[in-house]
Amino acid sequence: MTRERRRSGRTTSRSTHQPGKSWLRIKNPYPPIAQFSEDELEAIHLTSLNLLRDKGIKVLSAEARNYYRKAGARTSEDTLMVQFDSDMLLETIRHAPSAFTMHGRAPERWFEVGDNNLVFATVGGPPHYSDLENGRRAGTHETFCDLLRMAQNYDVIHLTTPMVEPQDLPIPVRHLHMTRSVVTLTDKPTFIYSRGREAVADSLEILRIAQGVDQQAFAKRVHCYTVVNANSPLQLDELMCAGIIDFAKAQQAMILTPFTLAGAMAPVTIPGALAQQNAEALAGIALAQIVQPGAPVVYGGFTSNVDMKTGAPAFGTPEYVKAAFASGQLARRYQLPYRTSNVNASNAPDAQSAYESQMSCWGAIMGGCNILLHGAGWLEGGLTASLEKFVIDIEMLQMFASLMQPVVCDQDTLAVSAFDEIDPGGHFFGTQHTLERYETAFYTPLLSDWSNFETWTERGSIDATQRANHIARKALGDFIPPPLDEAKREEIDAFIEKRERAGGASLTA
Repeated sequence: MTRERRRSGRTTSRSTHQPGKSWLRIKNPYPPIAQFSEDELEAIHLTSLNLLRDKGIKVLSAEARNYYRKAGARTSEDTLMVQFDSDMLLETIRHAPSAFTMHGRAPERWFEVGDNNLVFATVGGPPHYSDLENGRRAGTHETFCDLLRMAQNYDVIHLTTPMVEPQDLPIPVRHLHMTRSVVTLTDKPTFIYSRGREAVADSLEILRIAQGVDQQAFAKRVHCYTVVNANSPLQLDELMCAGIIDFAKAQQAMILTPFTLAGAMAPVTIPGALAQQNAEALAGIALAQIVQPGAPVVYGGFTSNVDMKTGAPAFGTPEYVKAAFASGQLARRYQLPYRTSNVNASNAPDAQSAYESQMSCWGAIMGGCNILLHGAGWLEGGLTASLEKFVIDIEMLQMFASLMQPVVCDQDTLAVSAFDEIDPGGHFFGTQHTLERYETAFYTPLLSDWSNFETWTERGSIDATQRANHIARKALGDFIPPPLDEAKREEIDAFIEKRERAGGASLTA
């Protein structure tokens, strides 16, 4: 099959922290860093194939085992194991597109996934929420909505996620109200949990109504994505298999991400953990292509390590960065888009959270990732979504977005004329060359305070976390939701009311 490659060719000239000023389409101009030589990468690849051939992967879904069996894999109804012929597996994966386009509700909210395109998503899935005013607490629907408002507010964020779990909403109807909030407070592509077939179908229907298109037209574009986590080591459960199948049939994007923490759910060595990650990713991606050849999929890398003294996950470590570099190499070997994450293990939006996130982002971005999940707001190893960390991360992401913009080197930027305006030992502040570029010469910070110590103390000496809180509160206070046609809103509300009367969704495969 000919592999589809679409290229945008469009980027913005600079990053912005002003909401609504631009829609960033970012291309990474730097060659990705390789962790392993070609021979070493091939050894990981072959180890993965041998693992899937000789041991296989346990698949708890009878429906998925049936798909695998019909495609030529060896299945056992006694052990629930599925084993793959290597040639069959690789030929199946070749059907996956190397790039695809995602579309939001607003016409301009589209971007490419794959090639050297780079998109940022928010934190996804924590059960807890924190801010300076009220500390750490269980997530609610209102805190979820606040994070949606923040995601809509900053154009460096391309994708929304389930940013915190609204535990005040009953589970059978939680997805209905979450998806309604997504389409009324944002106009960007979004995430849908694979938490059962009814919940997936309900969420897709709400997105379709908000888009104002019929089922056939909806299926022609990618509007949303899900994340499927293998139950590492070497297992796919029923809900995850159902998610792969449903998203493949709906032609919506699926990110297959093994949860491989070296020393716990994967071998303690990085190559061993990566071989397992690769095997699990290939098995899940193959299922999507068996169900629907050409379905949009993304190779997910999440390999990190644990604290061997406590078993606690560790993120933003040198090992995480090395695994991110290597995962990018593996994804490119199979010509698949690559997802990784901005993660940290800090319990507060402090220096540790910043330097671990910075390490994670460097590993992800210079490893060639296409989708950076958990880009803004992640704390406590993914257990908490922090309002202040959200703003701190936005600053960091905007700096990376600015870094990705090309530097033009020509007669004008070489500033030859400026040298004619200054005397040796003078300065360039007042030259015409400087004044013409005064507002656009450099990145404009959202959060950073570059004032001197005396000015800083006169203003109250607040630190970055406190400034982040002030910025967030102002952004939330000034928030204006994107327009949504009232007829669509009413149709969505009628659909939700109908589904609530029916008892909501059964969270089963």
